[in-house]
Amino acid sequence: MLPLRGCHRRLVCLRGVTTASSLPLLPTATTTSMAAPPSHSHPASSAGSAPKRIRTMATDAAATGAAVSPGCSEMKAEFAKHAEYLNTLNDKRERLVKASRDVTMNSKKVIFQVHRISKSNKEEVLAKAENDLAVVVNQYIGKLVKELQGTDFWKLRRAYTFGVQEYVEAATFCRFCKTGTLLSLAEINDSLLELGDKSAEPLQINVLDYILGVADLSGELMRLAIGRISDGEVEYAKNICAFVRDIYRELTLVVPLMDDNSEMKKKMETMLQSVVKIENACFSVHVRGSEYIPLLGSSADPDYSFFGASDYDQ
Repeated sequence: MLPLRGCHRRLVCLRGVTTASSLPLLPTATTTSMAAPPSHSHPASSAGSAPKRIRTMATDAAATGAAVSPGCSEMKAEFAKHAEYLNTLNDKRERLVKASRDVTMNSKKVIFQVHRISKSNKEEVLAKAENDLAVVVNQYIGKLVKELQGTDFWKLRRAYTFGVQEYVEAATFCRFCKTGTLLSLAEINDSLLELGDKSAEPLQINVLDYILGVADLSGELMRLAIGRISDGEVEYAKNICAFVRDIYRELTLVVPLMDDNSEMKKKMETMLQSVVKIENACFSVHVRGSEYIPLLGSSADPDYSFFGASDYDQ
């Protein structure tokens, strides 16, 4: 008969063996991997293991091996159509920007040509300027007409508006120097009808671009007025002053009615400055004209007494 303390110890040992034998044994590989996880800093140590497969998302039906539903193919065709339309539109926009630059550059050349005008060569300079303006219309404006036929002019307006404004400025400048009047929008659009296909919708310069071009005209007229005063043509400068004032007065009534008039407000401020410069020049000549107008070429026999040299030897 065993003592009570010894029986208790044997019972505890038997319970421990039974509990341990009932638990499942873990695999050796798993135990090893949990004990020592692989290190990514030493790729050579894992050379014997299989490489990991990179997970990718396959969208092509041939790659996935899954059948494509009819709705999916229709959606792809629809978006392909939209992509083709946008690519075509972007290409056309780039061509319009290039054509607009050509119009701007050659219209500026016409304006510079008109500024060479004087009392002796007026007819010759204006004739050459009109020929250059006709070249601008036929070669460069014609490109815009061909690109914009049958399309939404307003959608691509920002691509060619600056070239059209410069052309309007050059055309109205030539007309004023020749006749002293303003070239109307209807006359400009009528001259563009012959450039395009009559069966398609022709390019028509909108009212906004026309008004913006006329607003830029005031700066060129201001330079012309100062040049005419320097040549002694004071009356011609006064006519320019009255003409620019009339344009400014009429535009002050139109601009508040325009929806997108942020750009026009800046041009109106510049136009007011041009009007003030012309008025100041004409006023100075009118008040002090007897002092220095003979020195500016208005008389064939200038009087140099203004400088205190009446007996100046020419």
